[in-house]
Amino acid sequence: MNGPDAATVHRVSDVPATLGFTVPESFGGSDAERRRGLRRMRTVATSLLVLAAVTYGLTHGDEGFLGYVNAGAEAAMIGALADWFAVTALFKHPLGLPIPHTALIPKRKESLGASLEEFVAENFLREDVVRERVDAARVSLRVSRWLSEPAHAERVVEIGSRVARDGLARIGDDDVAAVVREVIVPRLQAEELSPAAGQALAQVVADGAHHGLVDIGLDELHRWLLENQGTVEQIVVDRAPWWTPQWVDDKISGRLYKEALDWVADVRSDPEHRVRASLDEFLAALAEDLQHDPATRARAEALKTRVLDQPRVVDVAVALWSGLRLALLESLEDAEGMLRTRVIEIVQDSARRIADEPAAQRRLDGLLGDTAAFVVSNYGSEIATVISETVNRWDGREASRRIELHVGRDLQFIRINGTVVGALAGVTIHAFSSLL
Repeated sequence: MNGPDAATVHRVSDVPATLGFTVPESFGGSDAERRRGLRRMRTVATSLLVLAAVTYGLTHGDEGFLGYVNAGAEAAMIGALADWFAVTALFKHPLGLPIPHTALIPKRKESLGASLEEFVAENFLREDVVRERVDAARVSLRVSRWLSEPAHAERVVEIGSRVARDGLARIGDDDVAAVVREVIVPRLQAEELSPAAGQALAQVVADGAHHGLVDIGLDELHRWLLENQGTVEQIVVDRAPWWTPQWVDDKISGRLYKEALDWVADVRSDPEHRVRASLDEFLAALAEDLQHDPATRARAEALKTRVLDQPRVVDVAVALWSGLRLALLESLEDAEGMLRTRVIEIVQDSARRIADEPAAQRRLDGLLGDTAAFVVSNYGSEIATVISETVNRWDGREASRRIELHVGRDLQFIRINGTVVGALAGVTIHAFSSLL
């Protein structure tokens, strides 16, 4: 199966912006763009240093106004060089000299990763912080409004259908057979199912959930009798003694058919019929015996074992799965089919109801908050270890390069600010010296 095309991927990327979320610039830019930005800022900062040095050389020994310019240029060089050293020392040895306490990131990347991990875990992966962010984001309202639009609902269903098709296509019959043979059947054989079956049956009887199934069975039986009178009468005739006259057989078969039809009709139309009550009593007794009667439990387990030991069990399971998978694949493939159309309608209707009901939004946001809080409370430390483990996998140069690409451009402003502040400080100091 082919993966999503470029257009689909592009459309999916529009979802966060549509929902009101913003993607940080660092996630959207490439290393090449960051490298160009870093190079530009380095050029600006170095150009200011060169400008200060040239100005200092041209105004050296002058007095008056140029003396102020010379003092400012001298201090600007000092500030620029000091901040250049400080910034460079983070990532490498300045001028390649092994000066102590330089190249801090390559030397101490492990402690840096551990510090970042601790910082993130203590300040971001906390239950109260996560709940506050989820509540403030109002995710359910934004998502429901977005999904209320037909085009958006269709897009989500289209992507979901494609993912489902890819997943179903990758599951082969041999895989299903192996799971049934090696996992499901041994598990069912090892577990005693009678008590659980008895509890489930008792609950079904108590709730009357089986009454609908009984009604369906009686309706079908009544319909079959109406449509197959000749078959029923022929069965009776075939089992009649050989010595009875034909007219007697016909009379008895007709009478038996009418009585059977009337009896089924009575049971079908009377919810309080004694046959229904007897069936309820039988099922209730069976549920009780499956839970507490050793003999019934033993017979049920023996029946279960005989059924599961049949070689055809795996074949039947695979055949059922194959039919279900084929039907799902065909339904998911048809963009105008009933399945996808119905799913789109359900998505839109559910989204509209949530968008119009603040109580539903609060419940969903609360559920999201509980889920996020559970994740960070139980797995926050494991999530944070991704930072330190990733940093530890880098070598010193790789760590330095990656970090400098992301923050080096901003650090060049330190050099620029150092040059400017140094120049202002030099002018100020020169002015005080002149006054004194």
